[in-house]
Amino acid sequence: MVTHCRLRGLLLLLGAVAVAVAASHPANNEFCAATGGGGAGYGCGSGGGGDVARILIKGGTVVNAHRAEEADVYIEDGFVVAVRPNIPVGDDNVKVIDATGKYVMPGGIDPHTHLEMEFMGTVTIDDFFSGHAAALAGGTTMHIDFVIPVNGNLTAGLESYKQKAEKSAMDYGFHMAITKWNDDVSREMESMVKEHGINSFKFFMAYKGSLMVTDDLLLQGLQKCKSLGALAMVHAENGDAVAEGQQRMIDLGITGPEGHALSRPPVLEGEATARAIRLAKFVNTPLYVVHVMSIDAMEEIAKAKREGQRVIGEPVVSGLVLDDSWLWDPDFTIASKYVMSPPIREAGNNKALQAALSSGILQLVGTDHCTFNSTQKAFGFDDFRKIPNGVNGIEERMHIVWDSMVVS
Repeated sequence: MVTHCRLRGLLLLLGAVAVAVAASHPANNEFCAATGGGGAGYGCGSGGGGDVARILIKGGTVVNAHRAEEADVYIEDGFVVAVRPNIPVGDDNVKVIDATGKYVMPGGIDPHTHLEMEFMGTVTIDDFFSGHAAALAGGTTMHIDFVIPVNGNLTAGLESYKQKAEKSAMDYGFHMAITKWNDDVSREMESMVKEHGINSFKFFMAYKGSLMVTDDLLLQGLQKCKSLGALAMVHAENGDAVAEGQQRMIDLGITGPEGHALSRPPVLEGEATARAIRLAKFVNTPLYVVHVMSIDAMEEIAKAKREGQRVIGEPVVSGLVLDDSWLWDPDFTIASKYVMSPPIREAGNNKALQAALSSGILQLVGTDHCTFNSTQKAFGFDDFRKIPNGVNGIEERMHIVWDSMVVS
């Protein structure tokens, strides 16, 4: 799943070295990052410096996956050398960051983003620099983006994204989307895994006429993922039914952003999630369901997990804290900001997703960061089907999860 990271930065993240310091007081939302690669600076608040070889983060509560402890964190040349209480400072050449009363935690990894993505006749407004700047400001020090093939060609898609990522400011990885199927794509998947380190492949069950795959293609893709030891991922909505629902809304004269949610209700997300889960069970391969937005989809994942199937469910921050009331705002500019797929659901789904995340039914939080400005959103002013789908989140993710699910 993780590839094209600067090796040093990847080691930092896996070794819990990319450090974010968050104030423990809920009114103070500052984070600061200290990483050894990718252009991130050092420091917190007004004391941040540039090229500092040795840093001591002192007196904070260090939080890792296994435990939280009062400790200092000592960093040399971007690598954590020691994590323990009362680390002595040998000389004045060490930058000391006082983390008293704060939590010190590894930089976040956003597993689901779309930077500089060509989509719906335009390109997402955040590229690999502005997106990275936003991520770092929010305590995220690595993300995994989705390579979109060029006319179905995986290699051409990867080369395109490697060029886009030349302006990167932090560590990143790639998933690979599969948009068509033939012998060449099958061979290229093998190359992606064995030569380029990409071992996760996404299949869109929505966006009929562009990115959507048929059940036949999905089945072949699942089988190929199994043979390669790769992870299959799905955007789970019934694309055929969505297209029917969209036309139904247009026929009723519903053209505004509210038509987006009305045309693709939760039952279509639940159906596709169930179908993908069952096909993965038939093939006997793990499945990763991206941006789980509804109770319908979540319950299908819960059922499969109870039966012992390996299914990973990924909510996104917009689905965890928002509801669909925004799509009904009479101001198109406001309502169109909230158009994404699957849609943000009616109130109640968000709390259910939070509960599922807390209990382990859902396992990690992404953003599906896919940003368009108001001019781009206005492409669909008279027809919701033309509103570029996507919301933000790469900067806000860690703060939102903290505010909504930890300090609350």
